[in-house]
This record gives sequence, C-alpha cells and structure tokens, in this order.
Amino acid sequence: MHLAGPLRSQQPIASPQISHHSSSDYKAGTQNWTIRQDRQGILYIGNNEGLLTYNGRYWNTYRLPNQTVVRSIGIDAQHRIFVGGQDEIGYFFPNANGVLTYHSLLPLLAPADRSFADVWTTEVVGDDVFFRSVRQVMHFHAGKLDVYRSSNTWAFLGQAGGYVYAQDQGRGLLRFTRGRWQPLVDAASLTNISLSGLLPYGADTLLVTTLKHGLFLLHQRQFVRRPTALDPALFSERIYCAAQLAPNQYALGTTSAGVLIIDKAGRVVQAFTSPKELQNANVRGILLDQQRNLWLALDDGLDFVAINSPIRYIRPDGGRNATGYAMAIHGQHLFAGTSNGLYVCPVAQPTGDISQRQGDFREVPGTKGQVWRLDRLGNQLLMSHETGLFDVQPQQATPIYTKLGTWLVKPVSATGLLAGTYHGLRALSKNGDIVRDLGTTGDTPESLRFLLVDTVANQAWASHPNRGLFRMALIPGTTTVRSTRLYTDRDGLPSVQYNYLFRLRNRLFVGTQKGVYEYDARQDRFVPSPLLTPLLGTLTVQYLVEDQEQNIWFASQKRMGVIDFGGASSQRRPQVVFFPELTGRLIGGFEFIYPFNRTNIFISSNKGFLHLNYDHYRARVHRPTVLLSKVTTLGAKDSLVFGGYVLRRPSQSTPTLSPDRRSLRFEFASTLFDQATNVEFSYRLEGSEGNWSSWSTKSEKEYTNLPWGHYTFSVKARNNLGNESGVQRYSFYIQPAWYESYWARLCYVLLAAGGLYQLFKWQRRHHRAEQAQLTYLHQLELDRNEKEIVRLKNQQLEADMDFKNRELATMTMQLAQRGDALIKVKEVVSTMAKKQDNKDNALNFRQVLRLIRDVESKDADWGQFTLHFNTVNDAFFRTLKENHPDLTPNDLKLCAFLKMNLSSKEIAQFMNITVKAVEIGRYRLRKKLGLSPTTNLYEFLTDVAKQSATGGLR
Repeated sequence: MHLAGPLRSQQPIASPQISHHSSSDYKAGTQNWTIRQDRQGILYIGNNEGLLTYNGRYWNTYRLPNQTVVRSIGIDAQHRIFVGGQDEIGYFFPNANGVLTYHSLLPLLAPADRSFADVWTTEVVGDDVFFRSVRQVMHFHAGKLDVYRSSNTWAFLGQAGGYVYAQDQGRGLLRFTRGRWQPLVDAASLTNISLSGLLPYGADTLLVTTLKHGLFLLHQRQFVRRPTALDPALFSERIYCAAQLAPNQYALGTTSAGVLIIDKAGRVVQAFTSPKELQNANVRGILLDQQRNLWLALDDGLDFVAINSPIRYIRPDGGRNATGYAMAIHGQHLFAGTSNGLYVCPVAQPTGDISQRQGDFREVPGTKGQVWRLDRLGNQLLMSHETGLFDVQPQQATPIYTKLGTWLVKPVSATGLLAGTYHGLRALSKNGDIVRDLGTTGDTPESLRFLLVDTVANQAWASHPNRGLFRMALIPGTTTVRSTRLYTDRDGLPSVQYNYLFRLRNRLFVGTQKGVYEYDARQDRFVPSPLLTPLLGTLTVQYLVEDQEQNIWFASQKRMGVIDFGGASSQRRPQVVFFPELTGRLIGGFEFIYPFNRTNIFISSNKGFLHLNYDHYRARVHRPTVLLSKVTTLGAKDSLVFGGYVLRRPSQSTPTLSPDRRSLRFEFASTLFDQATNVEFSYRLEGSEGNWSSWSTKSEKEYTNLPWGHYTFSVKARNNLGNESGVQRYSFYIQPAWYESYWARLCYVLLAAGGLYQLFKWQRRHHRAEQAQLTYLHQLELDRNEKEIVRLKNQQLEADMDFKNRELATMTMQLAQRGDALIKVKEVVSTMAKKQDNKDNALNFRQVLRLIRDVESKDADWGQFTLHFNTVNDAFFRTLKENHPDLTPNDLKLCAFLKMNLSSKEIAQFMNITVKAVEIGRYRLRKKLGLSPTTNLYEFLTDVAKQSATGGLR
C-alpha cells in the first residue's frame, strides 16, 4: 500500500482504543453505509437489512417495507429519522409507545418518479430534506415532494455552512438557494472529478474531498486543488467519506486504506489502516459523536475509535503484542521494557501529553529477552534483565554481569548498589558512570524481587513471595550484610505469602492479601497502615507507587486505582478513584505503574503499555446519560410496551396495562460509549419500592406479579468519578382484574355484609338451638326426675297396694272363716233346736238362728270389704263402668272377687249364693265384657286394675 512508507515515521506514540462490533454482535447485515446520532445519543446506522440502532447496550433493526438496504440517513429537529433505500424514501418516527414506526413518502411522488433505485444521500437542512439518487434529487418540504432530474447524473449531495450542494455531471457543482439550484462551479472544471465530501475549512472556504483526485478548496466560486504529500495514495485509495474532527483536523474514510486523520496542511496526524486496527479497511461512513470520538461504518462491521479518550495504547514492538513490564523516560528518550526486549523512542522535551507525539519505537540492540525493570541512577539507566544487569544507552546496552537473572537495583550510597536477583543479593560499586559487580552478599539465597534500602538505618528490606520479609542489617557505608532477620505472620503480617514491599513518604509499606500494612519501628512489627487502611480497607494490594503530588497509585487483583489527595496543600478528603477501563489489562503479580506526571501515567499491560492522561480523565465533564430503551411485559410471549424512542410528553396519558400483564422487564442504557465500562445504574419502582437500588452495571430489571395500581419506574446512571445523570422516569398503570375492581370490591363488601348478617342469624339460630337444646335437656332432666318421682311413687303405691292387698286378703280370710264359723254354728244350733222339746229352749234357739241369719243378711261385711278393695284398687270399678256401662252392682262385686282370684265357692259364700249361681254369673260377665272363651277372666281383670292404677297415677 502507498501509505506504508509515509505513515511509518509519522504515527503517534500511542493509539486510541478501538472497539469492534461485528454483524454477529448487532444481528444484521455485514455492510454498513452511513451513521448518524440523535440528541439523546442513540446511533442510527444504514445497514443492508434496514435501519440499525444502538444506544450503548442494545441493538435493534427496523426494516423497510420492501426489505431493502438503507444507504442514507438524516435526522431533523422533530426527531424524524429520514432514510433512503432502494425505490423507497420515508422516515421513522416513534408512536405513542415510543416504538419506531415507518412512514413512507412514496405516495407524495408521481408514479413515474417512484422508480429511482438507490438513494445514496439524505441531507437535512432546517425544515428541508433532500434525497439523492443517481437520476433525481427529491426535496421534501412542507408536506410535499419536489423532484429535480439531472441532465446527466447526480454524482454528489452534501451540506456545509447551512447550504445544500449537489454535483450534476452535466451542470457542475450547484447550491440550493431560495428554492433553486444555483451553479457555483461549471462542469468543465469538474471533468472526471466526483465529489465525496464538503467540510468547513475557513471563514468562506470549504474543503472538498473527491473519490480519486485528492483534496480541493472551494472559495466562493473558485475550485482549486489542495496538494498534499498523500496525493498518490489519495488518488488510488478513493476518499469515500469525510468528517471534521476539530478546526484543524479532518478524518478521511477510504475504500481500502482505512481512516486517515490529517491537519489543514495535509499532514497525517494518525492513520488506522492495519487489519489489526480495523475490522475492514473499506470505510463507508464516519461520525464524530457527541463525546468527539469516531464511529466508522465499514463494509464489514462497525468500529468505535476513542480518539478523545484519556486512555491510549502503546505497542513498542509494532503490534506484536509483547507483554510490557517496565518503562522510563531518560534524557529525551522513552524506554519500554517488554517480554521481548527493550525499545526506545525519542521524545524531545517530554512535556504535555507524550502519547500524542509523533514517534517510532525501535529495539535497543543486545536486549532481546525478558526485561524486568528500568532504574534511573543519576545519569545512568540500568536495565534488570533475565540474563543479568545492563547499562543502557539509546543505541546499545552494555552488560554489567550476565547469566544471573536480576529483578531490580537500589542505591545504598554514592558508590554502592544492591541488586535483587534470582539468587539473593548482589553488591555493586559505582564510580561515576562505571558500575562493577562485587559478587553476592548476605546469607539469603532466595529470589528477591522486592528490595528497599534504608540508608539512615543502614538496613535493607527484601521480600520473597512464599517466605516472608527479610530485614538485613548493613555494615555502615558498605553493601555488606552482617545479619538477617525474617518477619512472618508472628510479626503482625497476615500471612508469610504474597507480601509486596514499597516505600511511600519515607515509610515502609507492605501490600498484602488483607490490606496495606506498615512497619512500626517502636514495636518492631507490622500493623495495618493508619494512612491507607481507612481508604482501602482490607483490599488486596500488589502494587503501590507515589507520584510527584503525593497521590498514591495502586493495583489490586488486575484493577488499578489512585488515592487522589488533591495536592499537598489541599484540604479536601482523599478520593479513591478506580479505572474500570483498565480492569483485567494489568499483569497479575507483575503490575507496574509509572506516574511520570499528571498527563503521563504509564501502565504495563499484557499487550504492551497503557497511557493515561489523568488531567484529561478528571476533566471529562460529560455527565452520564441514561435512556430507558425498552419496556416489555413478560409471559408466554413477551409484549412490547415502550420502544425507547422519544419519551412520553407530560400531556400524554399514562399507559394502561391489562391485569394479565403484571410482570415487566425494563432495559436501560447510557450513550457514553467511551465510558461504557465506567457506567453504573440505580433504579426504583415508585409504588412498590421506596429506596433506590444499589449501584450496579446491570442494565435491566424485572418485576413479577405486581399488584394493580399506579407505578413510576425511575433509573439513573453514574460514572466512576461519581458524576450522576438525570433521572429517567416511566409511569404506567396496571388495571385491576375483575375480581379486584371497585364494583367487585363493592360486591365483596355487600357479600361480606350479607355474610356477617347470615353469620349473625346463624349465631342467633345457633344460640336459640343451644337454648332449645338446654331447655330440652332441662326438660329431659325434669322428665327424668318426674319419672323417677313417679317410679318412686309407683314403688310406694305398689308397696301400699301390697300391704292393703295383704290386709284385704287377711280380711277376706277372716270373713270367710267367720262365715264358715257362722254356718257351723247355725248347723249346730239348728241341730240342737230340733232336739229340744222345750218350747222355751226351742224359742231361744230360734231366736239365735234369727240372729245368725240377720248377721249373714247384713251388708256390713261387704261394705267394709268394698271400702278396702277400693282403697287398694282405686278407680278399678270406675274403669269397668266407663268401659262397660251395662255392668250391674252384682257384676262389679263378682269382678272384685274374681280380681282377688277367689274360688267360686268363696265367692258364693261372700255373695250368699250358690256356686252354680257364681258360675252362671261368671258366664254372663264374660259375655258383657266381650271376652273370648280363650281369654282368662282373671288376667283380664288384673290388666284392667293395672290400667286403672296407671291412669290414676298420671
């Protein structure tokens, strides 16, 4: 390539970070044609598969109706994204939900003007939008499209200074003024010249780029060539696009040589041409973004070039990516020690940002191999190397000793040095610029990579990664070690392993796995550092170094930071600043930070070196931006609620979500592309969460099963310097389900009231039932008691009845016996009366018989019997009379005697009738009682007596 020669000696010492985005990242076509940015910082890229957008975290693709390529983009003040495709022009604009929606302008064209093939350029100037195809230029204004056809070919369309310019191959260069195309340069002056860009150059002068003819200047109507040393290359590589980076700098995108950054004089400031720098050397579009960094639309992918970043990369070996270990500015040269040797670059008057200087590294002869450290000792630069120790000059490296790996060198006195080697300490003498090896010293044959010398106390400190710390007492004024003491965890250190020695502010510090410790000479032991522990806590520290302003730079587990004390006279609290951009780029265990001054901090890296301009880093005033890029509801199929483009205006209503869309995911981003690794987010959901979340790099948040109601999601961002963005808010309302609505609640209230009423009624019924149950139980108890009383009374009556029955039986027996006696007396008296002849005696006997008959005929005995019988069998006769009213008194008497189970003879005697008369009475009684022949008359009368007794008891 023609550019290789002139660029080899004109590249800056350091190059900016370049980030690659391939088609597999953004999930669209490989080719990109143009790139634009809106006010929010969102990028819009014309891609083979449509409009591609990027907000710093998320990519989206929007296709045209005919599924064609988007070759050009323009954005107007109303946030309409105008695009030109193949036979398609129109604009994307967010709908009410923030989703980009396409609006075609084809209906505004006459049918004959709708076949215009590719639209290569879209330019927006004020309220005017211009679309260029090869055959026609279309002007959209006030809702209508005007078509301007070319007499030959429309070869170019661009804008500068508020004017639109176009190249018609038949008419030359034209400018659109007051609704007409005014000629500026005639076609003859542009024969075979195709313009590719117009950029401001002076007050009334434009810089014109062409495809194959280099650079021109347009001054009023004068079109003149601007020759440069790059013309041969520019003629062959084709300038396809261009952008102004600064008043004195321009970026030229070529079709095969990448990007060239030149100044007004035509000198190359920097070039990105190597395949190791860009994904593709065919640059189709250039954008200088809001942070003044470059975005490149490539024939294959997208590249981001952080030309305005305070962090740059130094690759002294020409891009072979050797690991960097040590760096030093000595004299007017910058030395870089790598895993593959020592390199040097001239830096006359090392002031300002050295990384921006033009320079070329070259290898110092005789230094091939691992370089561990560079130590400046007066006018000398000593290189510690895996093969020994060397005295370094820009042109050569002179060995002091060889075949012994050396870590570092420390002065003991004006004439004595100590070197830490792979096998203990080595003594050196220094006489002017001549350094001689004196051999080993001390009795510690360990690998001593960390070494400090205390010339006041005549002692040296060294550390071994697995043994602890050694303190070696020196004979005053010499490099001879007279005694050695080992410090371990018994002397205050948290462990015998991983202890790193450093001297800061004339004090001895040790970086450990549990923070920074400091040597306390009074106690002769190590204690947590009173200076650094309050700032770093128990952070694992592997490297500490102090700069000229007493700020302390440190490395911790491949992270880098600085404790900024604000200068020696500052009264503000020290601030700990981490550099997330550098995380993972440091060399674990071999960290190196070289703070030459505030604008030049050099850091060793696994691929060369990093350069940090700390002043530029702190001066970046860009507040982080924050965008709510998408809101979706989660479910069986995600549903888009908000598309992230143009936030809702306050006058618009709050979106309402149905009850089945209660789970949402919020995606957010920041468009500070060069600080992507620095940005953290915090969020909250008002209506559900009261406090902001902790800061995190996570750029999405999900909420599930939210209750119905009004919510506002808020998100903000901050960078590692503590600068916070404004708060982005999104409000929405989740409708209640039918069972959560106010009508449902009213129904619930009514149902609850009805339920309470029914409960009250149930309780009342239950109370009444309980009372009835108690009453029933009480009544049962009363009945039981009453029955018990009746039973007892019955028992008493039965006892009385038994007694009276026994009394009646006795009386009956007595009556029967008396009757028998009277009969016998009567018979005796009758016999005696018959035998007496004496009338007087006969008369007397007859009187006796008369008296006996009177006794038998009287009812006194029956009355007494009846009285006793009724007492024993109360209501017996009444029951018989009620049931059988046709019974005569004699029948009742007969029933009484039968009930007593008297024999017919006994009954006949009582009734003073014959036995046969009793039998006849029994027969008649059975008929009156309606008894069958098989019914026992005695049992029947006994049942009647029981019934009468029971009825009487009740």
